[in-house]
Amino acid sequence: MANALQTQPPPTSFLKLSYPSARVLLITMSREKDLNCTSASAVLEMTAVFRWFDAEPSLTVAILTGAGKKAFSTGADLKEWNAKVAQAAAEGKDTGGAGPGNVPGAEGLSNRRGKKPFIAAVNGMALGGGCENVVNCDIVIASSTAAFGLVEVKRGLAPYSGVLPRLIRTVGLQRASEFALTGKIISAQTAEKWGLVNTVVEPEKLLPTAIEWAQEIAEISPDSIICTRAMLKEGWTTADVVEATNISNGREWVELQKGENMREGLKAFQEKRKPRWGGPRL
Repeated sequence: MANALQTQPPPTSFLKLSYPSARVLLITMSREKDLNCTSASAVLEMTAVFRWFDAEPSLTVAILTGAGKKAFSTGADLKEWNAKVAQAAAEGKDTGGAGPGNVPGAEGLSNRRGKKPFIAAVNGMALGGGCENVVNCDIVIASSTAAFGLVEVKRGLAPYSGVLPRLIRTVGLQRASEFALTGKIISAQTAEKWGLVNTVVEPEKLLPTAIEWAQEIAEISPDSIICTRAMLKEGWTTADVVEATNISNGREWVELQKGENMREGLKAFQEKRKPRWGGPRL
């Protein structure tokens, strides 16, 4: 079902955008021949699309996947990175800022907080920065053929976009250490056991399952989704439970109570009918 977009998305080449259901955005990383690795320009493109998605009133939830069957994303374009490091070294400059992710004004997905939820539909390898993206998604659905790895250490690098503290909160210190310090690659089934993946499905069921989950979210008040996700994220990133609750209650919860969608939900319950949600206030 097509969405009546109120604003147009930014131009894209790395990302392919589609709308498989009402209020649902499907984002496909499309550098299939390069295993959907992410160049510096791709990071800027992703940042622009994610910000547009958060601001577009007609969309509630996004699904992120990779083109083809081999890879969700294998992370940074290491050929581009190597060229930038070599050039910086030849010019006698500091090479520390040469990575594709170090682009002024860019966040990509690994550093995104945003307002609206992301579902990762992991169709193959999720390595390096691709794995970092998965860890920062709200829900992860994986193909039975998917594989996950923080392989940076095997290339003389280190995960630098916030994945390590997030990973500790998700799977615990020991498993996070095993994963990041060895650079080992784990299966979708192991990732599910660790709590990194919500569910594992057969490859042909990956996108239908992700769309089904997204539809379930999209049928709910967009204000409630934004508010609830903010509370979840605050609890994930803030060490103190009371502090996290107070932050969210003083911010998103206050705005939620001012909106028409809250009144509509309560009125629909009393009238025993399905709510008719409007655009988000938050």
